[in-house]
Amino acid sequence: MRLQVLGTAAGGGVPQWNCACPGCSGARAHPGRRRRHASLAVQLDDGAYVVNATPDIAEQIESCAWLRPGPGPRESPLKGVILTDAELDHTIGLLRLREADALEVRSTPVVRHALRPFAELLRPYLQLTWADAATIPVSGKRPRYAAGSPEAEAEAGAEATGWVSALRLGPLVYAPAMGVWPDELDEAFRQAACVIVDGTFWDDEEPRRTGISARTATQMGHLPIEATMERLSKLPGRRLYTHLNNTNPLVDPAAEQHEVLAELGIEVAADGMVIDL
Repeated sequence: MRLQVLGTAAGGGVPQWNCACPGCSGARAHPGRRRRHASLAVQLDDGAYVVNATPDIAEQIESCAWLRPGPGPRESPLKGVILTDAELDHTIGLLRLREADALEVRSTPVVRHALRPFAELLRPYLQLTWADAATIPVSGKRPRYAAGSPEAEAEAGAEATGWVSALRLGPLVYAPAMGVWPDELDEAFRQAACVIVDGTFWDDEEPRRTGISARTATQMGHLPIEATMERLSKLPGRRLYTHLNNTNPLVDPAAEQHEVLAELGIEVAADGMVIDL
């Protein structure tokens, strides 16, 4: 399977436009440290897809040679988007794709329901079709705009855990956000040739210590790296972290945490890297 990492940052990217933390300041001073929002380009049996439609999607498509349009003026190899959740950082790029003639979006029912306003906005522009994705629920965290709206679950006929999912894509499992590590996910990880998982925060206290939140990483819906790296190191396939927050020390290539992961045989995904599976 052909795979290219289009981005590896959590919400806001690195640097984040309104932040001057060490991670963001370092990325401004050293452009090579910049990270776009977490996303993948994948070539499946039925066509090319982008996993999550981020605010950077136009630039991300341009960065992937086999996603660029041509030879005709409106010919694109991109068939659709596969969503892990309904967060704005993973869905707002759908609006940037309005120039398409047709687009397929794969997601869980509850995510599809939450994005009905997007579907209505796009209706005059393109033919938008929806399909189910092969997912494993890993969190019941709703996006902030859907908080306090249980109607989405009731009308979609889905459990709350359908809000955030890990994706099974052939030999790959992609889980950029993980609030839990269920047995079903563990089995999928063991069968996968490659797993790319939530590396938003290094430790549970990072959000509170850096002042970005009054909640811990776990309370924000992200298992911290310190809580998953030992378990991840025991998996047989290739293992990588993605979705790094701007506060994560891993955004600095000289941080000692890179050595900790390297000793466990775990990588940190980089924007633009190509993985052949």
